[in-house]
Amino acid sequence: MNDSMDALQSQFRQLRLVETASELPELLRKAEQASWTYRELVQEIVCFELRKREEKSVQKRLKWAKFPYHKTLTEFDLSDQTSLSKRQLTQLQELTWLEQQYNLIFLGPSGVGKTHLSIALGMEAIQKGFQVTFVTMGELLSLLKTEEFTRKAQVQLNRIRASDLVIIDDLMYMAMDQREATLFFHLINHLYERSSIILTSNKSPDQWGELLGDEGVAMAILDRILHRAEVVHMNEASYRMKHRQSMFVSESVQN
Repeated sequence: MNDSMDALQSQFRQLRLVETASELPELLRKAEQASWTYRELVQEIVCFELRKREEKSVQKRLKWAKFPYHKTLTEFDLSDQTSLSKRQLTQLQELTWLEQQYNLIFLGPSGVGKTHLSIALGMEAIQKGFQVTFVTMGELLSLLKTEEFTRKAQVQLNRIRASDLVIIDDLMYMAMDQREATLFFHLINHLYERSSIILTSNKSPDQWGELLGDEGVAMAILDRILHRAEVVHMNEASYRMKHRQSMFVSESVQN
């Protein structure tokens, strides 16, 4: 019996039904106990394999995304925000904007939840089968400037260009020189109407031009980013400061 089971599992593996091959003895045991029909057994095998493949696919997409940490929308505290309603958050979660290749721009000071919300939406997109990449503006500029010379930068930028959703964190945190602005323009131009972009920034779009160096390039970038975009101003007090933990139990060090 063991020999025949091993042979059957080996045949499943040859058919690249790897997950089913490992689970086959348990599936057959359940079939015997529950008196499944042949059709029920086949259906269970197919559903099991598809479910496992999707789980592995999600894990692969999560690894590709390169999130600095994982956050979900259920962890996003709307009570700390007046800029977003529950209904608006639900609309974002439905990902219609992504299907229609709209961009999202989250503006506000540090600590208000811009990155949390971006990552959470990225994870929602991954669960629904989209390819997502997360990158900080500093990392992105470094990749763009070294693409010509390093294989690592080429691979990462190819993934960015192939993504359905690109999340660029801390946009315009520092001024760009003309070369950096030109490289950034070429990337945005490639993504334009191919992918959706989520941008987080502590500076409003009317300030971006000053930081992009070349006025013509700045206008071209803004034109493509803002053509189909939803801008959310998140100007509440820092969530991290409101919910910070202190090592001091009471009032001050002097007390």
